[in-house]
Amino acid sequence: MASSRIEELKRQKKMEVSKKRNQIPYAILLTIAVLIIYLIITKYQITFGNYWVIGILLGITIQRSRFCFVASVRDPIMVGSTSLLKAILLAFIISTIGFFIIQYNAIASNPDIRIQEIPGQFSPVGIHTAIGAVLFGIGMVMAGGCVSGTLTRLGEGYAINLVVLVGFIIGSILGTKHFSFWDKLLISNAEAIYIPEYLGLFPTLILQLALLCVLYYIAHWYDKKSNIMASTM
Repeated sequence: MASSRIEELKRQKKMEVSKKRNQIPYAILLTIAVLIIYLIITKYQITFGNYWVIGILLGITIQRSRFCFVASVRDPIMVGSTSLLKAILLAFIISTIGFFIIQYNAIASNPDIRIQEIPGQFSPVGIHTAIGAVLFGIGMVMAGGCVSGTLTRLGEGYAINLVVLVGFIIGSILGTKHFSFWDKLLISNAEAIYIPEYLGLFPTLILQLALLCVLYYIAHWYDKKSNIMASTM
């Protein structure tokens, strides 16, 4: 009885697969639409066309890799997997080296350069940073994903993420509208900290890379020790 039931389930599965529509025509139509939009955009400005191509490639990469900041901190706790966390740490390592090269060239060409003029975004760090991080972290967990994860799932047809996207838009509008209030209350009173100003550019690079490598090693060790998915395969 068990074997006959298994065979029946296999036949049902094959029927379900055969009933699925061929996705190739949709892929062709989508590719044509992407190319048409690209040609229309580049007629006005070539830079916008480049942004369009980069956005498409980033979207494909994020969708295929399932890249999500929420999952990177959620998966180690829930299933013991740190694959996304390690990917983010690698991204930090690469960006650290890249920003070091850019900032080193800027400082070398102009030793009297001010912090505000150094390439990169230096913002004040204070209690507002902690409050924003906690609120955004809670919101991402409740929504089930960060911005990239929300956009990816929405593109895949998960309609519930449309509610999350609307929430992002409303929150961004309200934040922009009331930014001057929070700036006067908290942000403007905080200080922008640039660690190379105190330690030097090279020591800061070594320190940050060492810290990121240690975190990567810990994440790799934790994955081997606690990954539920790997242990069940």
